Amino acid sequence: MRFADIGLSDELLRALNEAGYDAPTPIQAAAIPQVQMMRDIIAIAQTGTGKTASFVLPMIDVLANGRARARMPRSLILEPTRELAAQVAENFEKYGKYHKLSMALLIGGVQMGDQVKALEKGVDVLIATPGRLMDLFERGKILLTGCEMLVIDEADRMLDMGFIPDIENICTKLPTTRQTLLFSATMPPPIKKLADKFLSNPKYIEVARPATANVNIEQFLVNVTQMKKRDVLRDLLRTEKVSNAIVFCNRKTTVRELNASLQRHGFRSGEIHGDIDQASRQKQLEAFKNGDINLLVASDVAARGLDVKGVSHVFNFDAPWHPDDYVHRIGRTGRAGAKGKAFTFVTKGDEEAIESIEKLIGNKIDRLGKIEAPAEGEELVPAKRVRKAPASKATQPRSEAYEASTKGPESKALREKAVAKPAPKAEMAKPDQSSGTATSGDDGWNGPLPGFLSVGFGG
Repeated sequence: MRFADIGLSDELLRALNEAGYDAPTPIQAAAIPQVQMMRDIIAIAQTGTGKTASFVLPMIDVLANGRARARMPRSLILEPTRELAAQVAENFEKYGKYHKLSMALLIGGVQMGDQVKALEKGVDVLIATPGRLMDLFERGKILLTGCEMLVIDEADRMLDMGFIPDIENICTKLPTTRQTLLFSATMPPPIKKLADKFLSNPKYIEVARPATANVNIEQFLVNVTQMKKRDVLRDLLRTEKVSNAIVFCNRKTTVRELNASLQRHGFRSGEIHGDIDQASRQKQLEAFKNGDINLLVASDVAARGLDVKGVSHVFNFDAPWHPDDYVHRIGRTGRAGAKGKAFTFVTKGDEEAIESIEKLIGNKIDRLGKIEAPAEGEELVPAKRVRKAPASKATQPRSEAYEASTKGPESKALREKAVAKPAPKAEMAKPDQSSGTATSGDDGWNGPLPGFLSVGFGG
């Protein structure tokens, strides 16, 4: 099947041809005709399948006739992050170049004045994050009563980020006769409930089993201690054929520290996380896309918002807290039929998270290296955030006598006495120098020992 076979306009076909696209992906072939027939749809598709174009392309043709009125957008696309919103806007500019449709982008992190001016001129397509949209609505700067079409993109991510109440609120302010398109990688119960409430007799489209990982991506788990993560990452970056890669961390502070460490060791890296303003984020993304940097250290703000061709590797420096995030993180590679590799670092505290990931994707991930005990003085980092209850007086690690003693000449002896001895280190499989294989005969790594593993294990 070709795009010319599914009833798109000549102007749209011309733009697609210039962009180098001739045949639709499965999600596009299934969704576009339904959107053209003005049906509500629920589309389940994993990341990297071309789902953005599956609603952008028919929307351009549907909205081609009609006139926008001041502060009353004709269509609304809701995105969970600024990056995804900007990506959709790029798609409209690329494919709608021969149509005279106006567009506005409402996202946080940028000045509101220009956004309000665009709305007052009237827009055919409004692309927004829920927070900024509600902010402008409550200020009386936008009316939603003229909206003919609503797209809720990345609905499961909206759920993770706590946006579902906002979306429900937005839906109540839109005309009941609108067309609604809902896209999601998974269909958890709250999303099903949302669809049942706000969609009318929707067409259900599923092109892949929910939360499946792309078969073009080779996946590996790398056993490592917390203190050896940076060493192992650097060795992997040097030994793997990495053209460009995204390194995901769970915390913003880890992103900053790891990026600084990589730069100190001579790598061309940049960073993106929630504390960076929109202009700086865009600058880092452009540098990554242009090849000025080939490593992007990121928090999960980038897991679903990046669409960069040719990403060869993804490294989960921290195992993700949520299994769904694993699928979206590694989905940054292996896009558009290309091959990719994904390495996830696993410490003792990550085992529960890894079990959840393997259960979600339905298969075991190849594991490299023997699970290593933490080094002396190293604290296990849990896979999930756990709020600890305050210790009682009887279990306080430092008594009043101990605290007072730190100021006296006997403080050193008392500290040594007060601090418990660390648990003995677990025995590691030692590499056989003559054969290059591990000599342990249990469940450890029993093949040739890759060079990067010697950084964190054995040698």
